[in-house]
Amino acid sequence: MFTQWRFVISRCHAVASVTACKNRFYSANAIRIRDAINSQKVGDQLKIQGWVRSIRSQKEVLFLHVNDGSCLQNLQVVADPSLHDRKLTFGSAVQISGALVKSLHKGQDVELHASDIRIIGSCDPLDNGFLQIHTPIITSNDCEGAGELFQVELAQKDKKQNDERSHFFSIPVFLTVSGQLHLEAIAGAFSQVYTFGPTFRAENSQSRRHLAEFYMVEAEMSFTEGLEDVMKVMQSLFKTVTDNVLSQCPEDVALFHKHVSPGHKEKLDRMLHNDFKVITYTEAVHILKSCSHSFAFKPEWGSDLQSEHEKYLVQHCGNVPLFVTNYPYNLKPFYARDNEDHPNHTVAAVDLLVPGIGELCGGSLREDRLSLLQSRLEMAGLSDVYHWYLELRQFGSVPHGGFGMGFERYLQCILGVDNIKDTIPFPRFSYSCLL
Repeated sequence: MFTQWRFVISRCHAVASVTACKNRFYSANAIRIRDAINSQKVGDQLKIQGWVRSIRSQKEVLFLHVNDGSCLQNLQVVADPSLHDRKLTFGSAVQISGALVKSLHKGQDVELHASDIRIIGSCDPLDNGFLQIHTPIITSNDCEGAGELFQVELAQKDKKQNDERSHFFSIPVFLTVSGQLHLEAIAGAFSQVYTFGPTFRAENSQSRRHLAEFYMVEAEMSFTEGLEDVMKVMQSLFKTVTDNVLSQCPEDVALFHKHVSPGHKEKLDRMLHNDFKVITYTEAVHILKSCSHSFAFKPEWGSDLQSEHEKYLVQHCGNVPLFVTNYPYNLKPFYARDNEDHPNHTVAAVDLLVPGIGELCGGSLREDRLSLLQSRLEMAGLSDVYHWYLELRQFGSVPHGGFGMGFERYLQCILGVDNIKDTIPFPRFSYSCLL
């Protein structure tokens, strides 16, 4: 299996090498922006490379400010609007050819009149209306509340030098288990945000679907009206990304489906060409208790669904992805929105279960009602730690929700890989941290 993975990685390296060669070709005849600004050779034809720092398109002219890091000053580029590609945005890496002319504007001696603008690297910070946010890896919060945290401490040598301080950050800090709480804060300003980065769980597990370090894509949406809003984005993300993988990397996917997981292509097609099914947690428990299958863990209302339960539910519902909603209040973290239902007390949480894997995504509506959130944090003894989180509900809070999807489990799902450790070049799990 790892041989196939290395093959795929080598293909990626080959593509990267070709790109690097192209970039070297680009820079062969380019002039640094610092030199262009200081040049007295007005009228010379030259080529620059850099990143767009501002863009202003008018009816008859296009203005760009470009910088390559060689100086603090930007070079103004003037171009015909016909050269304005829709992918040309703030942050785009560009190569521009044209004539250096004397500028009539104050604050700059020269400007470049472009004859050609080539986008080397596009920059689209918005993906279907979502703004990418880089959430911190080091945090003082335990988002999941399960206590499966890696604590960050000074090395022993540094501890002796800093023994007057108990903690480098003055308080205990940990490797993040989720960027969700930070996304919630940012969603109060940008409404739809997401992050994609490493997350860490100190879970002592040797199972085929757990890692101590893995990647996760997480999204947060303001003005949600119900779990359906969250589930719609979860289904769209799965199908859109998978369609892109299949169209962009057909040979790599075919390699896995032929040699690693024969017959998986048909299973994947069924996932893509059918709407995901939806049942409640209560319905799920009823299905499990009514079946003749013998489970290692007896299903009971109020207990978490085990991997064997999740796989059975997906199979029972036709081997298509399955949303399970409205989990018991005590099974989900403090941020899940209270449904205030009785006698079964549940929260507006949802898990997406997929064939062969079980849980792929987990999400919820967030508790936006200050009094209910405050009482739950007080019950858990966390109101002091999360005072900042409570303040988010005091100033212009709106109903919101979101979810997270494990990237390596996603690869397991679409490629048919049995062991999650085979989806990542350097797997980290308990009692194993090579290299």
